[in-house]
This record gives sequence, C-alpha cells and structure tokens, in this order.
Amino acid sequence: MHVAGRFTLFGVIAAAVLSLAVFSSARAAPAEPTKHAYREVGGKPLNAFVFQPAGNATTPRSAILLFHGGGWAAGSAEWTFGSAQRFADLGLVAIAVDYRLSNETTTPADSLEDTCAALAWARAHADELRIDTQRIAGYGVSAGGQLLGAAATGRCADAGLRPSALLMVSPALDVAADGWFEKLLRGRGKAKDYSPLEHVDASTPPALVIQGAADTLTPLRGAQKFCTAMRAAGKVCELAVYENVGHLLTRNLKNQENDFDPDPKASADGVERQKRFLREHGFLPTASTTSKK
Repeated sequence: MHVAGRFTLFGVIAAAVLSLAVFSSARAAPAEPTKHAYREVGGKPLNAFVFQPAGNATTPRSAILLFHGGGWAAGSAEWTFGSAQRFADLGLVAIAVDYRLSNETTTPADSLEDTCAALAWARAHADELRIDTQRIAGYGVSAGGQLLGAAATGRCADAGLRPSALLMVSPALDVAADGWFEKLLRGRGKAKDYSPLEHVDASTPPALVIQGAADTLTPLRGAQKFCTAMRAAGKVCELAVYENVGHLLTRNLKNQENDFDPDPKASADGVERQKRFLREHGFLPTASTTSKK
C-alpha cells in the first residue's frame, strides 16, 4: 500500500477489524460455516470457510470468494465472515479464504499463490459446493483487493482462474512504486509484477471499487487509474467515491490506521451498490430478496 512507511502492523490489524464493522451483515452473529482445507503448505492447511445460502439448491448458484485485508502481514478469513454471511443471505455461496501472511520467509507472492489456489479449489469442488463455475466473483478488502486484482489480471499461473467479477473495498491496485510492498516481496520479483494496474487487459472481469476520497493508505488515484485502464480496455469499472472519508470509509482523517469512525451512510450505500452490481451482472438469483443486507 502506498503509505510512505507509516503502515504499521497495529494499523493494518485495526484497519482489517474495521472492515468487519463497515461491510458486515446486520445480523448479530454469522451462521457457522463449513471449514475446508483448500491446500496444504509445509504440512499446514490453509482453510476456506463456506457459507451456503438457505434452502436446497436445484441448480448451481453464484459464488463469491472473500479475501481479507491486513497489509499482507496480518489478518484471517474470520475478518470477512460478516460480509460472507451477507452475500449468502443474498443467495450466493460465499467462501472466506485464509492465505499465508508475510513474515521473514513468506511474501505477498505466496499470498497470491494461495489466492489462485483458492480459486482453483472452488472450481474443482463446484459440484460438491453447488457452484456455477461461470459465476464465481471475488471480494477483496485493502491488501485482499491487490491479491484479487492480481488474480483477475492474469497473475495466476493458470490465467483461466480469473474470477468473473470483482467487488473491492479500498483496494491496493497500484503497488508498482510502493516501498512497503516491495520490502515485503524480499526480492521475489518486482512490485510492478504484482500490481493489478499494470496488467489490465481485455480479459479483466467487470469491477466495482468502493473508495474513500481522502484515503491515505490506498489513495484514490490508484483506483482512478485502474478504472481508467479498465475502460480503455473496453471493460466495466464502477468507482464509487465517498467524499470526506478515508480508508475503509473512516471519518477520522487524521488517523486512518488505528482510530476509526466509519461513516454509516457511506457504508450502507456501498453495500447497496455491491448488491446492485451483482444483480446487474447476473450473480443474484431472480428470487433474491433485495431488502436483505
């Protein structure tokens, strides 16, 4: 993220926790998901948590994979559970994904490998999960937006793993000159190699970006340049910009790392835009109750 060295670990944890409050379901406690190991690395499983919609499906349903934020160095799938339940309430199979976090030996390149593996796992288990493989969307928050955007712009070894649509909140889409991201890479390629902005093409799926105009962690200009590149490639990119709010729509512009005050109107509007985007691109079932959140 473009943060001029100010993006502390405490800050990314607080930022990701805020995403639970801003874009989570209105219900008090999400339903218990089923846990699946989508891959194993170094003898340790990486898990995907599946929220199934209510009712028995007679046909495959749309799906959405959720990737949490946390500056590539913190976080867990649980941080997106509220949003996953919200999408399941709308009729999608929602899958919250854990990925490896950056440390002395692990880098965002590993996180991207896990992102690609999770997309492959969802497709491979489509029958079991009752998923329509033509309607697999992705949801990425902050650093999770970079991982999702990279997968969607052909950065997976199998370019066919691109999701069919992108919903992103304060995503890190322009990391080519980002010092923090470059440091975390530890020489595994250049930051430009993993920057979604640099790799937009005619195969990039339609995108919706929710962005605070005064965001200092993932600045608005990155989202603007990404959508400009998308439109130049003939692709759909909706950019919903909210004035006077920062990262993850916080109203506290002086401290966007660990003292948050999410704007309720902007947050509610962002949720409605996500629902509309999914509906317009064929991801919501015709019998969906649009008043649910």
